[in-house]
Amino acid sequence: MTINDELSLAHSGASADSLAHYRRALHQFQCYIEDPVASVDAAIAESPDFVMAHVLKAYLHLLGTEPAGIAVARDCLDAALRLPANARERGHLDAVGQMVDGQWLRAGRLLEDVAIDYPRDILALQAGHLADFYVGNSRLLRDRIARALPAWSPSMPGYHSVLAMHAFGLEETADYARAEAQGRAAVELEPRDGWAQHAVAHVMEMQCRTHDGIAWMRANPDAWSTDSFFKVHLWWHLALYHLELGDIDAVLALFDGPIHGERSTMVLDMVDASALLWRLHLRGIDVGRRWAEVADGWLPIATAGNYAFNDVHAVMAFVGAQRPDAVAAVLETQQLAMQRNDDNEAFTRKVGHPLTLAIQAFGQGHYDESVRLIRQVRDIAHRFGGSHAQRDLIDLTLIEAALRAGQRPLATALCAERLTRRGHSPLTGQLVARCEPLRAAA
Repeated sequence: MTINDELSLAHSGASADSLAHYRRALHQFQCYIEDPVASVDAAIAESPDFVMAHVLKAYLHLLGTEPAGIAVARDCLDAALRLPANARERGHLDAVGQMVDGQWLRAGRLLEDVAIDYPRDILALQAGHLADFYVGNSRLLRDRIARALPAWSPSMPGYHSVLAMHAFGLEETADYARAEAQGRAAVELEPRDGWAQHAVAHVMEMQCRTHDGIAWMRANPDAWSTDSFFKVHLWWHLALYHLELGDIDAVLALFDGPIHGERSTMVLDMVDASALLWRLHLRGIDVGRRWAEVADGWLPIATAGNYAFNDVHAVMAFVGAQRPDAVAAVLETQQLAMQRNDDNEAFTRKVGHPLTLAIQAFGQGHYDESVRLIRQVRDIAHRFGGSHAQRDLIDLTLIEAALRAGQRPLATALCAERLTRRGHSPLTGQLVARCEPLRAAA
């Protein structure tokens, strides 16, 4: 049986009831709330031949970069490939197949084609948008969504999500005014849209509007944190604002509470935990047992070897917790990853492996080596994914390593560079002040 949804998209194998469960799962995924897997499972239970329900379940297990999710997605793909499917659905199946095999760039291109032919396919837009994020394609983060905008209107279900994705793409391409306007409009339409909340938070982070950012995040935290699987990242953004102001007590309270208080072992949550503690580590702040707790969370999956961005953050935790054997295990896994024929081979070889070695060297006090390694990759670091805000940690580590290595001209030059982008940043001011004695001694 085929049934059309509210956006005139045909769904093979669906019924009215199963389509209702599927639409609920889509909304949950768009907002990053509740349990979309349970909702899509209900759709499959109602209609086992519902092709797009199997597809959505596969994406839900792939788009968080969870190592265990790949096997689940493969099972979903196998089930869907046995079913009759239309051209749009076959495009999705091809994209899922590429993601399962670690071919994120190919998957993104296939989803680009689906969205060109079916611009109201919100799942093609969202899965493609996240693929763009993981491969560091800032332009497509923006333009994949921009192409579809003329086909949408505020009365359509999911329009808030289209605005939210476009907002984030605009932010990552430095169109901050339009990004903020789109993000705020999306939140006004759907206050629970975590991606929209996040897009505006990124704007304020990049513009170093620290007090505005705190006000934005604290205005209605129940909307974006209640039953949200994106809440840790949003709390992390609030912590960054407090860290910028030097309010370490607030940062640690956020870490011990909503960021890591529940000891989440979701990969994306542990990335945020590692990144926040490393920022504190760069400032010479003793975080006590927190490193060990985060490192414990990484241990079961740190050698999965499926995404280099995760490897780097796992090693931050292992360096902080002083676990050299765990660092060595990740480096060994990366050697294997660089022998495979998937996108992570390039992510690892070009960016992830040198950065992992740089973090290891920093932890060993080999600051000159850390500087050398980071300088090799900082200009191409977007190629292993993440946002500008997340990758700022690379620059911060480089500056700190240069300062500790006594590389006076480099430290001064890097701070001068940072002044042009974040001149009114308290942290930038502190780094510049630390360069002055070095300059005077030169």
